[in-house]
Amino acid sequence: MSPVIHNAAIANLGLDYIYLPFPIAPDSLELALDGLLAIGVTGFSVTIPHKEAILPLLSEISTIAQTVGAVNTVVRKDNKWLGTNTDVHGFISPLMKYDREWSKEIAVVLGNGGAARSVIVGLTELGVTQIHVLGQHPDKLRIFKRSWENSPLQVNIQVYEWQFLPRLISQASLLVNTTPVGMYPKVNESPVNIKEMTNLRAGVITYDLIYNPNPTQLLSQAIEMGGIPISGSEMLVQQGVVALKMWLQREMIPVDVMRQELCRQLG
Repeated sequence: MSPVIHNAAIANLGLDYIYLPFPIAPDSLELALDGLLAIGVTGFSVTIPHKEAILPLLSEISTIAQTVGAVNTVVRKDNKWLGTNTDVHGFISPLMKYDREWSKEIAVVLGNGGAARSVIVGLTELGVTQIHVLGQHPDKLRIFKRSWENSPLQVNIQVYEWQFLPRLISQASLLVNTTPVGMYPKVNESPVNIKEMTNLRAGVITYDLIYNPNPTQLLSQAIEMGGIPISGSEMLVQQGVVALKMWLQREMIPVDVMRQELCRQLG
């Protein structure tokens, strides 16, 4: 979806730029960076499986990308590549409109993969001090927690196996899904079953990073329980806005045009 929403914004601005997808094999990543620099590319996005592999190939890495441990946006600076991560801002942006005392909120994060790292950095920047992370595999959870020990950001998380989900949901004031469960085409799936969702209190923000479908099964369940739903579609748009500001060197980006194009594409 990134090409269509980025190009919609660029067309609206009347600029002579284009955002194109290029499949790059892992063993050709360094060669691709040299080629993109040689032809004068202003910047580019980075997707799986290159978000971590690209780190040692860049001349400079922002603090936020170092903290997340992954780069999703690269911009040319003095004919060198600077890497950063716009997912953190993209995640935070929809939450900023809610008048919450974030230091007193309790966040429950489903999943402990790469997306969860951006979420945890975002929650920490918001001031959330109680972050509970759930995963399926005890060994991976322990590794995940240890990975934050030398972080440049003071992160306070607790990790739990999935069996603790019902108890933690009852305490949550913010529930975030970072897993792919419920993503198209498996639209009838949810990382939380109906019985577990009955523990969700009314007014709890439920944030699903998945943007297709919208709403996901999880968000539909949350709405039934009186929860406040946030779709990953807004995160997708907002992280793109930050990237475009960097590449185009301008502050005004037509975010409404990007939202409308995403909605049109998703039907």
